[in-house]
Amino acid sequence: MKLFVGLGNPGQKYARNRHNIGFMALDKIAGDHGFGPWKSKFQAEIAEGRLGSEKVLLIKPQTFMNRSGQSVGEAMRFYKLDSTDVTVFHDELDLAPGKVRAKAGGGHAGHNGLRSIHDHISPAYDRVRLGIGHPGRKELVSPYVLSDFAKADSDWLEDVLRGVSDGAGHLADGDGGKFMNAVALRTAPPRSSKTAAASSKSVAAATPEPEADTRSAMQKLMDKFK
Repeated sequence: MKLFVGLGNPGQKYARNRHNIGFMALDKIAGDHGFGPWKSKFQAEIAEGRLGSEKVLLIKPQTFMNRSGQSVGEAMRFYKLDSTDVTVFHDELDLAPGKVRAKAGGGHAGHNGLRSIHDHISPAYDRVRLGIGHPGRKELVSPYVLSDFAKADSDWLEDVLRGVSDGAGHLADGDGGKFMNAVALRTAPPRSSKTAAASSKSVAAATPEPEADTRSAMQKLMDKFK
């Protein structure tokens, strides 16, 4: 069994905050993969389902960000799991908007949710870092992460969430490479050969064909010696 943990703050007030992209990722996975209804347990909202052959529990802590580790630790102990069975989806200031990285272990880099999880289950868990960009100055970080995504962010945000959902089964199987490939197909799709062919046709259509030479053989000979 795997625990997928999304980080965020509870309540409609925070629902579209940049800090809540972890909650958004889990909502997308639950909806796309037929998970059961959200229920209250472990000081969190949880939903059960399967990704491929793996049973997965989705967890959205309702303790507010800086105490997220309480519910994660409680669920992990209840199911007698190890910290390496946990994957945390969280916002990442050090990645540009739309960038995603999968990572095993590491520090918390000042993220209050990760710091709490470190304290409760150790740093030995997996993460999916969801880039939101940095506001530029340290004093702007708090208001930035607690502000809603702008309308201009909607396209890349939807691509990221769809990509994460597409690759969730690979993540549950422990294949980070295939997970990242699935994300990339949504966030940076390759140029199709059809598109390239259509572009070539457009160039050809724009180039006029040479006019047919209707001169007689005698006329061509005379013109040659003019």
